[in-house]
Order: sequence, then structure tokens, then C-alpha cells
Amino acid sequence: MSSFDTLFLRPQLKKALSRLDFAAMTPIQSTTLPIILEQKDCIAQAHTGSGKTLAFSLGILQQINPRLFGTQALILCPTRELAEQVAKAIRSLASEIGNIKVLTLCGGVPMKGQIHSLKHGAHIIVGTPGRVLKLLQIESFDPSSIKHAVLDEADQMIDMGFIDDISAIFDFIPSPRQTLLFSATFPESVQDITKRFMNDPLSVTIEQEVHKPRIEEIAYRCNDKLSAIPKVLHHHDISNCILFCNTKTEANALCEELNHIGVHALLLHGDMEQFERTETIIQFRNLSAPILVATDLVGRGIDIDGLDAVINIDIPMQAERYIHRIGRTGRAGKEGIAISLVGEYQMERFHELNRSVSPIELPVTPQTNAIDTPMRTICIDAGKKEKLRAGDIVGALIHECELTKDQIGKIDQLDHLSYVAISRNIAEECFKKFVNRPIKSKIFRKWLLD
Repeated sequence: MSSFDTLFLRPQLKKALSRLDFAAMTPIQSTTLPIILEQKDCIAQAHTGSGKTLAFSLGILQQINPRLFGTQALILCPTRELAEQVAKAIRSLASEIGNIKVLTLCGGVPMKGQIHSLKHGAHIIVGTPGRVLKLLQIESFDPSSIKHAVLDEADQMIDMGFIDDISAIFDFIPSPRQTLLFSATFPESVQDITKRFMNDPLSVTIEQEVHKPRIEEIAYRCNDKLSAIPKVLHHHDISNCILFCNTKTEANALCEELNHIGVHALLLHGDMEQFERTETIIQFRNLSAPILVATDLVGRGIDIDGLDAVINIDIPMQAERYIHRIGRTGRAGKEGIAISLVGEYQMERFHELNRSVSPIELPVTPQTNAIDTPMRTICIDAGKKEKLRAGDIVGALIHECELTKDQIGKIDQLDHLSYVAISRNIAEECFKKFVNRPIKSKIFRKWLLD
């Protein structure tokens, strides 16, 4: 694989790549970056996890002018979670350049704060189409300096009904501009976008080969899926997994039923408020809950490090959705398991996916619903804006609760909230000691999540 050193990049970007341990380019990066750096339009077909975010982030940051405090790049994503993830990656790369402001504009949060932030300017905006269009329409967002536009996961945005919003947004963006389109699939609707909004684009297609051999696919014949879930988890020694449902109603019902039988599960779908979704993902990532029941909202765009498995409770309608679901596991060279529970009336749909596995009988295992959850989360009513650091939280827990570093798990910090994972077997006792104790000489409100 080619090295990033072969590219003409700002020294600050090369320093950031070194700090982040990026040395060799992935196929999508080595193929698209030369095109992007020449400021040509580019269509790239590549699956989630291929490294496309780094490709377009480097291309944009190479060409951004830190001294021009107007919006120079707009990146559209299908979900709030993907937008936040992209913004985080760009901020990390831009940290060596300095004075690069990245702003996310997504639904699910009040517009008032976003309007206030826009008044102070931003070099790069990452957002979802609905919210970006709304802010453009009320003239809170000045697009006149935009030179680069990115459509990330274009096919998913179209599946979610954003085509009209995207068209309206491009009416606001001046020409000439560089337009980059990334999509896992290339249906006719995506081809229509390329014809309407792109100028003589160069096309790149990257086949996904890296993760495919690392995912073991299994299908079980099963009608009583609720009782089957604990059996499957124990048989395969799964400690964390995503259970996929086709609809929000089915996901709600399954999550409620799992918790009723004593299997700790969290819920994630598009009707939840942004705050709830963020908190859910934090708890799942820090091992405070072993199961995430979700719709295809998280089929793309959310990385869960070390995810043991995904389980298809409902068989997806399209083969592409199946691919995106199972791609949540077996990432970064690790092995993963993709399990489908196939009911009697879903056999035909499963076979239409054209997978190389056939449904077999469920494994025989001792009936137990207990699944170990190693951590529990304490939430603190203070975050980055209050200048509360992760080290301050660790120091307070060690001093006030006499914990060791091994008993303290992942710490996540938002603007005004902090989340810290604590070993579950000591979490209750620790919280009682910690709840009224100071951090940096201040007492912040705290609560224990479950």
C-alpha cells in the first residue's frame, strides 16, 4: 500500500497522520486522494469501513484557508451519528493546523444554539440534509464561500427520502465548486445526482474484501426469537452485540421484552431525541449494556470497537442492508459473527439474499437469561465547556472512592456532560461515596445510569 508521504500534504496534516498512527493508505484513499487534491469532482463507490472519511477530510483540509472565516466546505451525512463521527475525525486531523472550526448541524437539537454558532462562523460544516436546508432557508447559514461539497453515504440519504432536500441545498451552493460523492451502492437515483450536481466527475470503485473473510455467517431456523436470543448469545459466548429489527415498533417491543426477561438491552432508533441516542451509544460502547436493539439507523456510520456479533432478528428487505448490518462486526481485522434468526415465513426472503449459508437448527444450551455486563455508567452534570477533564474525574474517583485505575473504564465527555464507566460490582457503593463529593473543588450533580 502507498504511504501518505507520497502525497503533497500540509506538514501539519502529515504530523497529525503520524500522531494518529496512519502510515499506509487504504485502497479508497490511494485512489481518490490524488483526484481530490487536484480539486476534481469524484464519485467513489466503497463500503463502510473503507477509509473514505479520512480521504475526503484530508482533501478538504489541504485546501482550506484558516484565515478565511467563512464556510468553505459542506459535508452532508444521512444520520446525526455519522455527522458527529465525521466531524470528530476532521477535528482530530485539523488540530495541528489550528484555528479550524468544524460545526455540526443536525436535527434533534434546538436550532437556537446552532444559529448562535453560525454567527461566529465555521470553516467546515457537517450536517444532515433536513437541518442544513432549514438553516439555509431562514438565512442563518451563509453558503457563499463554499468551495467543496461532500455527499457521504449518498445512497442511504436517498433511501431516507432526502433527495429533494439535497437538491434544494445545492441550489444555495455557488459554482464552480468541487463535489465529492461517496456511496456503498450505485442505484439509478445516485446516478441522477451525479448528472445534476457534478462536473465531469472521475469514478472510483473499491471492492470490499478486507472484512468479508473475517465474518462468520450463521442462520438459525427459529420462530420464538425472544427465547432464542439468550441461547444464541451463550452458545457463541457473545458479550456484546447489536440486534437488528426492520421497524421502530418491532425494536421497541423487543427491547422491552428482553429487559422483562432479565436480559439488559438498550434501544436505538430514529424517533429518539439526540440526547437519548448519544447516551445510549455511550453506554453500549463503554460496556454498560451488552445488547443494543436497533433499526437500520446504525447499519452504517457508527463504529463500535470490538463488537462480537450482529444478530438479524428480522431479515432485511434488501441485500445491501444485510451487508451494512453485518459490517458492524469483524472490523479492523478482528473476527466477528453475523447471525440471522429466520422464521418459517422468512425463509424465502433469506434465500433471496444469496448468502452462502443455509438455516440450521438452534443449538441446544442450558436455559439462562443472565448475561454479564462488566460496567455501569455514572453521569456528571459538567463537561468540556466547564473545563472538566477526564483526568480530573479519574483523580476524584481514586481520591474520594479509593478506586484503582483498573476499576475505572471509558470516559466520554460532551460539552456539558461527562460519562464514566465503573466496574458494575462496585458501582452502587462507589456512587454513594461519590455523589456529594467534589471534583476540582466543585460539587456537580451526578446520577447512576442502568
